[in-house]
Amino acid sequence: MDDNRMGDFLRACRAALRPHDVGMPSHGTRRVAGLRREEVAVLAGVNADYYSRLEQGRERNPSPQVIDALGHALHLDEDARAHLYRLAGAAPADRLSPRRTERVSPALRQLMDGYPHTPALVMNRTLDLLAVNALAQALYAAFTPADNLARMTFLDPAGPAFHTDWNRAAQATVANLREATGFEPDNPRLRELVGTLTEHSADFAGLWQSPTVRGKTRDAKHVLHPDVGPLTLTYQAFDVREAPGQQLVIYHAEPGSSSAHSLHLLGSLHATRRHDRSPHPADQPTHRGDPHR
Repeated sequence: MDDNRMGDFLRACRAALRPHDVGMPSHGTRRVAGLRREEVAVLAGVNADYYSRLEQGRERNPSPQVIDALGHALHLDEDARAHLYRLAGAAPADRLSPRRTERVSPALRQLMDGYPHTPALVMNRTLDLLAVNALAQALYAAFTPADNLARMTFLDPAGPAFHTDWNRAAQATVANLREATGFEPDNPRLRELVGTLTEHSADFAGLWQSPTVRGKTRDAKHVLHPDVGPLTLTYQAFDVREAPGQQLVIYHAEPGSSSAHSLHLLGSLHATRRHDRSPHPADQPTHRGDPHR
């Protein structure tokens, strides 16, 4: 039996819409539910015969631009649009709009803050730190500022001392940025970052010639923290589906290990310092002119 999954999906999406759903008038008696093929073709700006061939499976390789136009015409949400790309065997949808958002949702921030005993952060493909919880802030306290993992590794004076195996960390960082160029070749932020690192770091310029590509998934991280000493951590990276390109990274120390104890100490030190920096009630200015006094 012929496999026409893309055509079947398009047909089902078309059948789920009525003319009034897409702001079109309805003319004549409709023999089938939903929009006509010709109406979808008009909405997507494609030839009606070409769209018919897509549904019938006689055309199976639409361009990303056509897929995107069909997604808009059929009112597909992000998941459905990405599914259409996969059925067509085309590039992932997030390549067409790689910088949709740099905003971290309040719900994700609450989730991160719910991990008080382990560092958690959200970053984008260019390794910008978009959000950190309290312990991640304490982990990267030696960096000024803790803004981008690549800049921190290659340009911040704290980088070589912080990373116990700096060469390994540097190679991994470059491989992460190399992967980003595949997703976001025209991202101005990525071009700016690579240009700055190449100009100011001979180490980065040399490593950038390597073709190594690697995404963040799971790995060990060995660091030397100025307050609590050596830490061996394992991280897990999770894609944030509501914001393509963002990743939630959670660090973890082996339970009962010296790193776990040091991480707990780091959290206590950070909390104490935050408390000491916050104004005490006795330091608050006295409000004068209170009519009830």
